[in-house]
Amino acid sequence: MCGIVGYVGERSAMPILLSGLYRLEYRGYDSAGIAVVDDGTLAVRKAVGKVAALAVAAQDLPARATTGISHTRWATHGAPTIANAHPHTNGAGTIAVVHNGIIENATALRTALEREGYVFRSETDTEVLPHLIDAAYDGDLLEAVQSALARVVGTYGIAVVSSLEPDTLVCARQGSPLVIGYSDHGRLAASDATALVEHTHDVTYLTDGQIARITRDECTIHERGAGRITPTIITIDADLETIEKNGYPHFMLKEIHGQPEALENAMRGRVLASTGSAKLGGLNLNRDELRRVNRVIFAACGTSWHAALIGEYLVEELAGIPVEVEYASEFRYRNPIIPHDALVFVISQSGETADTLAALREAHAKGATVLGLCNVVGSTIARETDGGVYLHAGPEIGVASTKAFTAQVTVLVLLALYLGRMRHLSLKDGARIAEGLIRVPDQIRQVLELDDQIREIALRYADRPNFLYLGRSYNYPVALEGALKLKEISYIHAEGYPAAEMKHGPIALVDERMPVVVLATRDRVYDKVRSNIEEIRARHGEIIVITTAGDEELRGLAHHVIEVPETLPQLSPLVNVVPLQLLAYHIAVARGCPVDQPRNLAKSVTVE
Repeated sequence: MCGIVGYVGERSAMPILLSGLYRLEYRGYDSAGIAVVDDGTLAVRKAVGKVAALAVAAQDLPARATTGISHTRWATHGAPTIANAHPHTNGAGTIAVVHNGIIENATALRTALEREGYVFRSETDTEVLPHLIDAAYDGDLLEAVQSALARVVGTYGIAVVSSLEPDTLVCARQGSPLVIGYSDHGRLAASDATALVEHTHDVTYLTDGQIARITRDECTIHERGAGRITPTIITIDADLETIEKNGYPHFMLKEIHGQPEALENAMRGRVLASTGSAKLGGLNLNRDELRRVNRVIFAACGTSWHAALIGEYLVEELAGIPVEVEYASEFRYRNPIIPHDALVFVISQSGETADTLAALREAHAKGATVLGLCNVVGSTIARETDGGVYLHAGPEIGVASTKAFTAQVTVLVLLALYLGRMRHLSLKDGARIAEGLIRVPDQIRQVLELDDQIREIALRYADRPNFLYLGRSYNYPVALEGALKLKEISYIHAEGYPAAEMKHGPIALVDERMPVVVLATRDRVYDKVRSNIEEIRARHGEIIVITTAGDEELRGLAHHVIEVPETLPQLSPLVNVVPLQLLAYHIAVARGCPVDQPRNLAKSVTVE
């Protein structure tokens, strides 16, 4: 959720720290702060609101300071105030800490520290950390941090600086991501590699239980119970161009329009049209092992959960394997039954989603083979799963996921093809789907040409307080996703339903002020959905239909018809979701909402 940036090196720390925070704004936050070490003193500045406000507050910080940490906070313990913003310091003002995560035993630690005479100035759980480090400090910052963390229960990604060791940065991780970057002018640390790419592509991802001492020339990593280890340095692909808006007013719009390329990247080298199959080398399971799989379990949250629902339809239809789709946030709390012949997939854009990681670890604890579908190379899910598939969608900056969703569905199509061709799926049917998938990026480009039409529809309905989204079969999850996008960025209440469920309750909400978005492209349930549209029309609902190009039947029934290219039913979610993304985007813009940073939301949910 929150953002961390740290630096120790040869250059002025403040511009590097602020620039890194600007790169992390997409993660969601409500306050920000910075601390730098200069000439034996620690200087701290904080601000409520955006990083721009912090930049103003920090103007008097010394430019010669070359060591520091910074943070963007999304409030958990305590309201967004100056006092609650990070960094937090000890009473003497010699130690500063920034922290992502939650310290579960903070209340007990606070009580114990107060008995020892420590005074607290915030409502946060984080403030126990600088006091714990202060109590343990005996000339070595790394050892003091280790000692302090031994008393902590919970999750954390932390960065610590001290005026007592002015050229040192200490970082530690337990359940909240941290990455270290190696540049020619020093060393950096951040909660997301996006903050580092301006300076380096060479990084080390800390794993749980690791702590690092970083100086301008060296990084040493120590692992709980194993002592000092040699860091693994990897090269990341991201560059500045991919994390800039490139002329678009918002990252979300850029990412919606970037979906054709993202899907081409996701399927590059993986679609085998001649054999009607796919190549997925990262699964780390041979064909005999995959043929023995008699159940698939998908665990995910939010948009990834919607992709998993589409994956359920795909794998059951194409591969004939029963599928369960689980909310990752509930998975470990209900003692799930995982048969020995089941294969568990965890799905996450960031690869750091706390609930999904918990599901992964619960499945591992029960002896399951767990594979991952994620977008971020080197993420925790990528490291802890037994294998998996990268999306290769490129960095996604907008909080509301768009291209990661379609990339997830694309990979799930490939997975269903791969498993299906090992079973009953014929060459003819497999080739038909593979060839159709290859055409989808160009079909999405055609949908993107409808942007002006969709904007006009959005302007008409931007003042409505409620929306309904309806779909059936493969397009029921698309209805859920369309409703979620509208809720996330426009703050309009919206619900998605299977179209047939409308008459089991939601139809009571339909009147002349209720916009109803219906996915009615040509497939085997088209006539059923048409009947649902008739029911809405009879109750004077305002109908927006997504339908197949050339369909004239619905023009007399709907107030607005958005025509999309014809594709196979199994691939229709990839095409049909795009107008829903654009509709949500343009409604949010019309309402003056902060599209890329919607309130109360964060890009990577790293706490439960």
